[in-house]
Amino acid sequence: MKKLIKNLKIKRRAIATLAAMHFYGNPSNKLKVIGVTGTSGKTTTATLLYKIATLLGYKAGLIGTVENIVVKERRPTINTTPGPMILNQLLSEMVEEGCEYVFMEVSSHGIDQKRIAGISFIGGIFTNLSHDHLDYHKSVENYFLAKKKFFQSLSNKSFVLSNADDEHGKEMIKGIKAKKYLYGINNSADFQGEITKMDFRGLELLFNKEKINSKLLGKFNAYNLLAVWSTCKLLDFDMVKVKKILENIEPPTGRFEHFAGKDGVLFVIDYAHKPDALENVLLTINEIKNKGGRIISVFGCGGDRDPLKRRIMGKIGTKFSDIAILTSDNPRSEDPDKIIAEMKTDLSMAELEKVKTISNRYEAIIESVKLAKKGDIVLVAGKGHEMYQEIKGVKHHFNDLEELKKALE
Repeated sequence: MKKLIKNLKIKRRAIATLAAMHFYGNPSNKLKVIGVTGTSGKTTTATLLYKIATLLGYKAGLIGTVENIVVKERRPTINTTPGPMILNQLLSEMVEEGCEYVFMEVSSHGIDQKRIAGISFIGGIFTNLSHDHLDYHKSVENYFLAKKKFFQSLSNKSFVLSNADDEHGKEMIKGIKAKKYLYGINNSADFQGEITKMDFRGLELLFNKEKINSKLLGKFNAYNLLAVWSTCKLLDFDMVKVKKILENIEPPTGRFEHFAGKDGVLFVIDYAHKPDALENVLLTINEIKNKGGRIISVFGCGGDRDPLKRRIMGKIGTKFSDIAILTSDNPRSEDPDKIIAEMKTDLSMAELEKVKTISNRYEAIIESVKLAKKGDIVLVAGKGHEMYQEIKGVKHHFNDLEELKKALE
């Protein structure tokens, strides 16, 4: 019965897509649309490409998790990949405003539910694939196959750029019609990257032996930057100007935002709400923190979402932190204390000694500030750019950066 209902929903969305195409024509035919898919890195990659294209003088659009932008006008967003009517309306507006390029996050839900059916993409980027959305896809294989459908839909006039260092990178683009390119740091690739220096001032990189500097932090951002730089090459952008833009470009809101407190404590806010994203952020902090400094992390897991990742995130967050404060994220209809208890399932006695549980997120942030000493780094993870916390079906105003600064007053 559940499968029948799901199929009926997908058919309705397919009909909605056809209706949208009928109403708007196919606006994507008049645009150069580049899709970005993967578990992590979609927002940063798409947003940086939008910023670069805009700074190069092109009229461009952005469709993604944080916001939708038509030229420079921001629009609210609900889903990473909008439904077909909203998506085609956005693309139609972009055509009317004279956009040439559109950079779009493509979610596995959006692919599986045929929200992007009929959209003409000139390129597709694969960032990585790890544990996520298994409450919907049921298995990693199904999740992988949903992503692969996007690349299978690309024509032989399109290009695809895939992460050679991800275990799924080569398999993801196997057998597709589009022109195939790989980017990577550890494995041989068409676009080869190397990290020559990494600290809290940023990254020094070599891309195909060309020196690139960036304010962005961490190895995971080295991959995002390499994907962006490689895409700019494939789009035949002015790479001298791209290099200068990359030196000054800022990360998207809520992606490894950081600032120094008065007492020599560094505070980091990040959207990391998936196992691999949390691990990447904590590994980055471990790699570049001062000797003797501690890592104090504040994080939780969302309610009414994949419960399997709770114990994984609890383990990761505790393993790579000196003090882990487990709290609520967006508990939605679930009991926050129940979610936190599930996050502690696989922790050893030694790990539990590093754990504090405070279900009220603001109180958890206050506790992290109280505990922090000079040289420590406080990470508040899970919500990033979000301006709300959803509890029992009600969205209350809540922003990690705002609450952190309030706690420091």
